[in-house]
Amino acid sequence: MSNSSLLAPGSTLEKRYRILRELGRGGFGRTYLAEDINRYNESCVLKEFSPVVHSPKAAELFDREASMLYHLQHPQIPRFRELLRTDLGGNPSLFLVQDYIKGQTYEEILISRQQQGKNFTEAEVTQLLFQLLPVLEYIHSKNLIHRDISPDNIIQHDADKLPFLIDFGSVKQIAANAVLQFNGQSDTAIGKQGYSPAEQMRLGKVSAASDLYALAVTALVLLSGKKPQKLYDINNKTWDWRSHVSVSPNLASVLDRMLAEQPGDRYQSAKAVREALKDPKLSHIGNIISQMVTMNFVGRPFKNTTQTATNNHTPVHQNPQIVNNNSTFNLIPWKTLGSLSVILVPGILAFSVVNSGFTLPKLPELPKFSSRQPPPDTSLEQAEIIRQEKIGQRRKNLNINQDIFYQKVDELYYNKYPEFQGRTLTEKPEDAEIRRKWYEVAEDLLDKLEKGGEL
Repeated sequence: MSNSSLLAPGSTLEKRYRILRELGRGGFGRTYLAEDINRYNESCVLKEFSPVVHSPKAAELFDREASMLYHLQHPQIPRFRELLRTDLGGNPSLFLVQDYIKGQTYEEILISRQQQGKNFTEAEVTQLLFQLLPVLEYIHSKNLIHRDISPDNIIQHDADKLPFLIDFGSVKQIAANAVLQFNGQSDTAIGKQGYSPAEQMRLGKVSAASDLYALAVTALVLLSGKKPQKLYDINNKTWDWRSHVSVSPNLASVLDRMLAEQPGDRYQSAKAVREALKDPKLSHIGNIISQMVTMNFVGRPFKNTTQTATNNHTPVHQNPQIVNNNSTFNLIPWKTLGSLSVILVPGILAFSVVNSGFTLPKLPELPKFSSRQPPPDTSLEQAEIIRQEKIGQRRKNLNINQDIFYQKVDELYYNKYPEFQGRTLTEKPEDAEIRRKWYEVAEDLLDKLEKGGEL
C-alpha cells in the first residue's frame, strides 16, 4: 500500500490540513486539495514528493528550492506556504503546500472548446502572451526558470480570468534526480515532450529562452488545437505550424523566433518578446513622439495659428516635442495635415508623422476643407476633458514622471485589451468606449499608487 492511499478524504495531516479530494497524480506522488484548519479552513494544495526523503542531497536541494519559491511574490503565481515533512504509516514523506487557485487549466479549456469545434483565437492568445510575459520577467529576474510551461500548467483564475503559472519544473527535477540516484541511475532532465526545447530535454540546460520556447509552443497548441508533435517536422527539425494556423505577420514572426532551434537565436528575455509583439513601426513612432499627445486635441483639426495653453485646459500628456517650455502649442498649418494620422498604438494615442521616414498602414483619407470654411467642431465633451485633466493632475500630485507613468498605463492597457492594437482612433462618439477603457486603466493605476503602491 502506498503512502498516498493513507490520505483519504476527511483525513487530517499534521493536525492542520484536512484532505478534501485528490486533484491528480504523477511520477513523484499525488496532489490533494485540502483545508488549512489553522487559517479558517482556507483552501490549499498539497503536493507529495515522498521519494525525495530517501536522498539527503535531494532533501537539501528541496530546502533551497522551497526557499526560493517561498520568496516569490507575484499575483499570478500561487503563494508557496511551506515545505512540510511528515510521517505516513512509518514512512517519511515530503509535501509542498501552496495556495489553491480555483479555475480551469488552459488544457481543460481547450478540450472544452474543441468539443464545440473551436480553438483559441489570435486575440485571445495574444492577450495570454501579454498577461504571462510579465510573470516570466519576474521569475527570471529572480534567477529562476520555470522549465515546464504548457497548457496544463497554466490556470485561468475563475475570479478575474487572469492566467496563473503553476508547477515549477525545478521541483520535479530534484524529485526525479533523487529517485534515479536512489536507484543507481544518472541524472535526467525535466520538461514536457514537445514543449521543452532540445537542449533542455537532452542536456538539462535551461534559460529564459527555453521558457519562451515552451510558451510559444503553448500558444501554437491553443491556436491549432493540435499536439506539438503534429506541428513539428522531426526530420527537418523545424516547426511546420503555418499550414495549421493563420495569424498576423507580426505574431507569426515573433513565434518563429521564440521557436528557433538554437537558444542564441531566440529572444533572450520576456521583455524583448513583449516589445516585439507590439507593431514595431507603430511602437517606434509612438516612442519618438513620446507615447501620448494631448488627448484634448486627438482628431481635432489644427488651425494655421499658435494657441497658448491655459490653466483651464491642461493637457493630460504634455509632449516635449509638441509643447515648448512656455507651454505654447506649435500647431501645424492645414496644408501639412495630410501627413498626419491619429493612431491607437497598443493602448496609446499618438500623432504619427508619416513623412518622418516610417511606413504606416493605409488609413482613410482625411476630409478636405475649403480655405474659406472653418473645420467642423469635433471637440470632446467637457466631462471627458475634465476627466483627462484630473488624471494629469493626480499624476503631478504624486510627482511621477509623465513618460514613465503613461508608458506603464499603456502597458497595462495593451495587456488588457490587445485587440485594440493599431486601431485608428478619433474623438467621435463611436470611439468613446475605447477612450473610457484607457481612462479606467489610468485611474486604477493612480488609485494603487495613491495607496502606496509602486509602478
